Amino acid sequence: MVDARTKTGGKRTFHKTKADAEGQATLERIKRANEGTSAFDDRELSQYGWSIQQAIRFTVEHLRKQEHSVTIEHAVDALIAQKKASGKSDRYQRDLRNRLDRLISAMPKQKIGTITTGDLDKFLNELNLAPGTINTFRRDIRTLWSFSEKRGWTSSKTAKNTDRATMVDESPEIFTPGEAASLLAASKDDVLAYHAIGLFAGLRVAEIHSLDWSDVDLEGGFINVSAANAKTRRRRLVPILDSLRAWITPLAKTSGAVILPDFRKRQEAARNVAGFKPETEDQKKAKITLREWPQNGLRHSFVSYRLASTNDAAKTALESGHDQAVLFAHYRELVKPKAAERYFNIRPTVAEPTPSGSPGEARDAAIRRLELDWAKRRKAKAAIKPENAAKR
Repeated sequence: MVDARTKTGGKRTFHKTKADAEGQATLERIKRANEGTSAFDDRELSQYGWSIQQAIRFTVEHLRKQEHSVTIEHAVDALIAQKKASGKSDRYQRDLRNRLDRLISAMPKQKIGTITTGDLDKFLNELNLAPGTINTFRRDIRTLWSFSEKRGWTSSKTAKNTDRATMVDESPEIFTPGEAASLLAASKDDVLAYHAIGLFAGLRVAEIHSLDWSDVDLEGGFINVSAANAKTRRRRLVPILDSLRAWITPLAKTSGAVILPDFRKRQEAARNVAGFKPETEDQKKAKITLREWPQNGLRHSFVSYRLASTNDAAKTALESGHDQAVLFAHYRELVKPKAAERYFNIRPTVAEPTPSGSPGEARDAAIRRLELDWAKRRKAKAAIKPENAAKR
């Protein structure tokens, strides 16, 4: 007897001899194998150079990834927790979280092990941001995938193989002396300290946010940027120039954080008065368009004007914690010495706070005060007799 029954059909057959039965069983096995193979459209697979076995292995590997992987949201939470435990700054954790949250929104509940390089390239291309910003997102994604690979959730090659956005070699955006004066005129308290330190000392955003007033030595004439707070992880002393001293002396304290809670809202309000985005709802309704805030504009302005003022790339690089070769390549001849002199002569008496008026009026008033003060300085300088100039 040969039993060839299955759940979907088949039958039992009876034979006179064992040899006949074995022959029938062999035919049934071949038939069953052929029917199983025909269930796969191997002709379509062959168009792509795949065999049935390759398709099976690919599917099993995909299922295995799902089995041992986690959702992208879970992976991000674990990464942020690891960064917090390793002592990364609150600002770094917040920026990392904000960028990766956009990836979570684009791929909700999807397991990180099933996301392909193509998926990530599509996400990056659809951000519609500047190349530098896209590459920052890509850097954070690579960090997440590298972290996840160590835990067996995915392969880091998935993120590593994404395309890097092409960077155009452009000069950094900076503030004009008039815009800097307007910005300082619209600021007060910790917002004023933030803008003044950025404009006249060139500290990075994260460095200012980590700064304590005990690091600001007005008597010694230096700001101490500790190795823990510096991007390069190297301590540096930044000189307090006369312009910076004039602005922060009334604000200085013995100790305590330079930047206070809810800083962002107050800084945006100062930006708005000075003529920079974001616009208020009333301005949007009135179709008033303000200027884009220059990315890293405070630091770029200091480095540009300082290099023009000193004509010393090594000194400026040391003060700003910049690479000398990069500084010389990107900032050389960006501004002229006369503009640098005007920039570093901005003082509180020149740009007093303007509590009311439109952003344009505040900016124009600050520029007029700056021009008047500049004219007075030039006139006073011209009035100095040659024989007394050396004594001065």
